[in-house]
Amino acid sequence: MGETFGVRTNALVERVRGTGVDSMTLLMRHSAREYAPGRHDLENPLTEAGRQFARDFGLRLAPELTLRAYASPVARCIDTADLIHAAQLERGGRGAGGCRPVEALGVFYVLDQMRMFKALSASENGLPGFVQTWMRGQVPDDVLMAPRTAAATLTKLLARRLAGRDEGPALDLCVSHDITLYLMRDVLLALDPTTGPVRYLDGIALWWDGDRFMAATHDHDARDVSVMLT
Repeated sequence: MGETFGVRTNALVERVRGTGVDSMTLLMRHSAREYAPGRHDLENPLTEAGRQFARDFGLRLAPELTLRAYASPVARCIDTADLIHAAQLERGGRGAGGCRPVEALGVFYVLDQMRMFKALSASENGLPGFVQTWMRGQVPDDVLMAPRTAAATLTKLLARRLAGRDEGPALDLCVSHDITLYLMRDVLLALDPTTGPVRYLDGIALWWDGDRFMAATHDHDARDVSVMLT
């Protein structure tokens, strides 16, 4: 099936756990999807390979983790979370099966979807170029929410939800979209799109370290992002 997606995100989870972190959130992109011409982008489902990548990801997760699965309301995100969770439970994992759709994991920051897709289609460098334009404040604020506002909104939700967990080891699996990962990488970790693409099943790990809320990716060391909670 070619490239295996998700392996470096599994390694990120284990790296963070290896530092003594008991509970964390994993904000990640969905698995491999279709790109059918003429179909609304958000209606493109997972490919069969994508379904297998998600299943393999779940089988690599430690069975001792108590999983809670959340996803963007878009079907390919829900399916990714469901497949990961089912596979981890099959391996002996804990937690209730299935995932719950959460609007904040969708494209809540898009205020005018038609104008956003027109601007994206006109971008010379595709989504990475469009995201850079957004990060520079060059997208009208009636089309997309200001980047820092959008990132702070999602960071606060993830932080508060994770703070309420009292069982461990635990993982909040939160499946979203590549544009969300680009946003969060840039605002939280200063990783703009030129750092590299957000691949299928790439993720950001977030966790509490005392009073500090931390974030890291597979290629970026932990950083205190508590300022996003104020």
